[in-house]
This record gives sequence, C-alpha cells and structure tokens, in this order.
Amino acid sequence: MCYFKMSSLEEPLGLDKLPSLSTIDLSRRFSSNRCSTSGEDSGLGYCWIEGKTCGSLNSYKEDFKEYRREAFIWRHHKRENTHNESENRYPSKHTTNHQQNLYCNDTGPRDITNKIFKGMPSHVRIVEVGPRDGLQNEKNMVPTSVKIELIHRLVSSGLSVVEATSFVSPKWVPQLADAKDVVEAVKNIDGARLPVLTPNLKGFEAAVAAGAKEIAVFASASESFSKANINCTIEESLARYRDIINSSKKLDIPVRGYVSCVVGCPVEGAISPSKVAYVAKQLHEMGCMEISLGDTIGIGTPGTVIPMLEAVMEVVPVEKLAVHFHDTYGQSLPNILVSLQMGISVVDSSVAGLGGCPYAKGASGNVATEDVVYMLHGLGIKTNVDLRKVLQTGDFICKYLGRPSGSKVAVAYKM
Repeated sequence: MCYFKMSSLEEPLGLDKLPSLSTIDLSRRFSSNRCSTSGEDSGLGYCWIEGKTCGSLNSYKEDFKEYRREAFIWRHHKRENTHNESENRYPSKHTTNHQQNLYCNDTGPRDITNKIFKGMPSHVRIVEVGPRDGLQNEKNMVPTSVKIELIHRLVSSGLSVVEATSFVSPKWVPQLADAKDVVEAVKNIDGARLPVLTPNLKGFEAAVAAGAKEIAVFASASESFSKANINCTIEESLARYRDIINSSKKLDIPVRGYVSCVVGCPVEGAISPSKVAYVAKQLHEMGCMEISLGDTIGIGTPGTVIPMLEAVMEVVPVEKLAVHFHDTYGQSLPNILVSLQMGISVVDSSVAGLGGCPYAKGASGNVATEDVVYMLHGLGIKTNVDLRKVLQTGDFICKYLGRPSGSKVAVAYKM
C-alpha cells in the first residue's frame, strides 16, 4: 500500500536519495526486537495453526509432533474423483480443474480446512484496490471511460468493495485528476461499496460534492515515510484525519483507515509492532470503521507479520482489521494465510497485481486478486467472487495497459 505525496499545501520533500530495497541492510530490514527470527523468540508463530504460540524451539517440536499425528491424518485418505459433482466455480482450464480434483474427497475442502487450519474464517471479504492503488502509479494516462469500465467489471465479478479513486491534487497525481468524473459515473452502482481516498479536508469536501458515500484516510507507522509520502509527521497526519472523520460523522459517511509500512520502511528499516499498534489505535478511536494494515514495501514474512498483528490486535478488535500486502518478495499469500489463522477476515488485493510504490524503489505491486481468490476457494473459504470474471477483468485492463498480468493464476490459466 503506497500513496503519492498528497498535500497540496506544502512543497513535497525530495526523494532522489531514497534508497532502493537492495541497498537496505538486511539486518535492519528484517529484524527488530519483536520481529526476530533468532534467539528466544525463534518459535514465535510456529504453532499459530492451533491458535497458540510456542515459547521455545524445543516446545515447538514436541507440540508439533502431536499436532502432525492428529491434523495430517487426512493425507492418507483415498482421494476419489467426484469432479462432476463439484460446483464448477472455476474456469475449465486444466490448472483450475486440478485444484478442484485435488479436494474432491469424502471430507470436502472445508472439512480439510477445519482439521488443518482451526480458527480460519468461513468467509473472507476482499477489498479491491486496483482502480486506485493499482492505477495511480501508471505513467500513461488511463482514460476515464476505461476506469469506469474496470470498476463495473470488478463489481460484476462479485467484489463488494472496490476502491474507486482518490481526491488528491492533480499536481501530484495526474492519473487521478478525473476523480470527480469517475465517482459521478459509478456512485449509483448497486451491490457494492466504493470508497475513495481523501488526504485532507479539501479532498474530503470534493469527494462528498461528487457523491462519494464512503471515504478512506491513511497514515504511516514510519515517521520518515510519513514525511516523504505526505510531507508531514505522523502526529500531523492524525490531526488532519481527526478533522476529516469528525466531518464525516456529521454526514454519516463511513471512514476506512490505512496504516502503511507496518513491517518495514525503505528509510528506517524494520518498524516496531508497537508503532503500528499506536497508529492503528488512534485511527480506531477516531472512528474508522476498519483499519487496513499495509506492508508497503512487501518485505514481510509470517515471522514478522505475526508479532505485528498480535500487537495491533491488543488495541483494535480483530473484526475491525484488514491486511494489505505487496508481493515484492513473493510472500503475500503466506502472509495472508497466517493472517487468516489469526482471525483476520478482510483482505485487500488488486486485479492482475497492479500497483507499486514509487517511494520504495524495487517494491512491486499488490497481491493479485485472482491469486487470493484461488487460494481462498482452494481452502473452502467463501468470497462470493467469480474467479473467471476476475480473470477476464484482469485480461481487460492488462490488454489496455499493454503488459502481462502480475497474477500467477492468470498466467497459468493461459498456458
């Protein structure tokens, strides 16, 4: 999750010296007091599959032996091919048929999930961020009509929340200069929430005037990134959002909150989970109905995501949390999986994996919606999303942008 400089009031800071991911020291990037993969916390998270943690590697080994005896009995069951009786939720290509056949046994995918992943949600809501977070970094202008068509296609695929655009200064984000036209064209779509990002009170007022029925605000857990991205300190950004949220309450407009750099920052390195928890708590207490936690530069792993979520869940109810992962190191799906195990049931994603972070050089796009849906359906978790339609939508926008899809499922489906 990343945002361009959004303030239209101050001169933005120069970012020409911002380090790339490859120049950040690995020890700074991946370790902190609570995010270490060595020492006394080496077992942290290994037993989250049972809803508990292990205090040491030795206790982990003992518990895991017992766990394997109980949870993996299903592996010895004879698999029977009942493909014709299965619900055909996927395209008819061999890659998706393989997934269906894999789980067509006597127990069914949800029973398998219950045995292996206790505590997993039965339903996950996907928040599609492609039209905003995915397109804002595009250098070539995308016509308003294409953006509107993209939103319509995403909603028709069953995605109930689609982040439509952002009301930022056109000076900083020319790609989203047509926010007013986009919102006016899609505001009456039935069956979907269409939040828009508002960086300040001026942007909020413009969004409301255009007909926006839900908004979003964002803050960073990194002081350096906050100054680089939105040209203000964390506390200054929180003061801005307090004014926006107070105004939204008067109009009965719900507000979603974002926290960026929840695992690491391209400037500061590892971010303490306590800092993430502080910002998330502030947004929650202001009145944000949901807080999305974003690994902006995509360096997180289950070993660093777990302590971050644990810290945030101490101060914000789990049902109010969402996760937002970038796939720089290919860790988005494992991170989503462990988040589900911890009780998270809302996941942000972007069709075709569109997006990226211009202020974290080397950070790739968001996790692809197609890949998230494929994994969730394979676990027997409901999404109400039609994978085939999402694949078609990804193909639509990628053909326009003239690039291959960032979705592994989309690529495999075409093979």
